Amino acid sequence: MKIRRVEFLRSAVTREDFPSDHLPEVAFAGRSNVGKSSLLNTLWGRRGMARTSSTPGRTRTINFYLLEGAYYFVDLPGYGFAKVPLKMRRMWRRMMETYFRSRGNLRGVVLIMDARLGPTELDRQMLEWLDALGLKAIPVFTKADKASQRELAQARAALRSLGISPEEAVIFSAKTGQGKAHLWARIGKLLQAKAA
Repeated sequence: MKIRRVEFLRSAVTREDFPSDHLPEVAFAGRSNVGKSSLLNTLWGRRGMARTSSTPGRTRTINFYLLEGAYYFVDLPGYGFAKVPLKMRRMWRRMMETYFRSRGNLRGVVLIMDARLGPTELDRQMLEWLDALGLKAIPVFTKADKASQRELAQARAALRSLGISPEEAVIFSAKTGQGKAHLWARIGKLLQAKAA
């Protein structure tokens, strides 16, 4: 998909900061340093639109990007980085819970995981949380260009223990563009779905 217009709208910390126009949106979640910003920039065909950092845990707000004036991509804070103070991690969890529970226009969540590691315990908890909230999740394994075929197979197979078909996973590489068209197709279906 060719994106003509991407606009950083705002960063939010509280519910009052969220956009109130009820446009459909898709959220992007993942552990710190899993390649979330690189994935977003690759999808948009823009370098540096979503800020990347070599320092994990840099995204500390919920960031709203307006695409084509019609829908939002929402970049959620990364989770699970040990060097972030416990108080900050608790604040992030409250932010995310408020976001998930209050956004009736949220169509689903792209859950980003490292292909070399597969679903971590924190990823499993996030998938279970999304399922309990009735939110659709698209599992994406990033950094596929750095993963061996064995690691990719193990990562996909691990989804089965979570009740997710391995075929549901999108294998993605920001470096090569692998999986970009597949992920756009899945996101497109989410955006066209009616809100729950």
